[in-house]
Amino acid sequence: MKHLFILNPKAGSDEAKSGVRSLIEEKMILRGAEYEIYYTTAPMDAAEKVRREAMKGGELRVYACGGDGTISECAHGAAGFSNCAVTHFPCGTGNDFIKSFDGDTELFRSLDELIDGAVFPIDLIDVNGRKCLDIASVGLDARIGTDVHKYSGHPVWGKIQGGYIPSLVVNILKGINSEFTFETEEGKLDGKFALACCCNGKFYGGGFNPTRTAVVDDGVLEILIIKKVNLIQLAALLGDYSTGLYYRHPDFIKHIGGTRLKVTAPQEFVVNIDGEAMYTREVTMKLIPKGVNFIFPKSSNFVKERT
Repeated sequence: MKHLFILNPKAGSDEAKSGVRSLIEEKMILRGAEYEIYYTTAPMDAAEKVRREAMKGGELRVYACGGDGTISECAHGAAGFSNCAVTHFPCGTGNDFIKSFDGDTELFRSLDELIDGAVFPIDLIDVNGRKCLDIASVGLDARIGTDVHKYSGHPVWGKIQGGYIPSLVVNILKGINSEFTFETEEGKLDGKFALACCCNGKFYGGGFNPTRTAVVDDGVLEILIIKKVNLIQLAALLGDYSTGLYYRHPDFIKHIGGTRLKVTAPQEFVVNIDGEAMYTREVTMKLIPKGVNFIFPKSSNFVKERT
């Protein structure tokens, strides 16, 4: 068995990264295990590295040492390889995906728990060929998330919640709603909408929790569509949407449990895929049942419930 540790050099401080490397080396040397520490160099480099290693055959365990983007890339690379399993050793800022595992989140911060962890297959979302581990979305939230980086490094605006608030304000001023056509198993919806999200996990965007009922291995995607709203209506429902209480607003938020969401629009739009951006006029988000093997901490409730 080979243990592959993927480190994102942009995630965390230099001191923290040095500590992570030292911890990995200490654990692996004590165990006498075969391992490699790999630093990513470009977007999707982690996915390609994992894919190359998995193609060699033999059992491979991959540890994404970074944020949600790093584990998402690792899952993309591991998808479809029965000899490969991935997990998240969180070193980023958001770490939203592992929040889906209520009561187990802190266990992912124990390297021993992960190295000795149990492997279970979980679902993925195929987004025009890009594998999504957590949540994919279109509309206002995707626009806000994509534009955060424009303000996060600004000497003035970057100090306001890392650029999130300036991005929120600017995108609301540009217009809350966009023209979309949505197609699901329940039919077609046309018109103007604020946003739509397709959830395999429960959290995204640095802590937004649109649904409390998503389960990563149940073969169902939780789809939420927010209809056309004005600023007052958006303000009234945003708090409930961000805490999984969407059902309090049936006139504005439609919930669908399904396996597919197709989105088309007359204009190019941005798709949020685990925090990364894709630009298109048509996207299909579809379930891949048991699409990737995932390593869960050995003492986790997830493992106990399935053994």
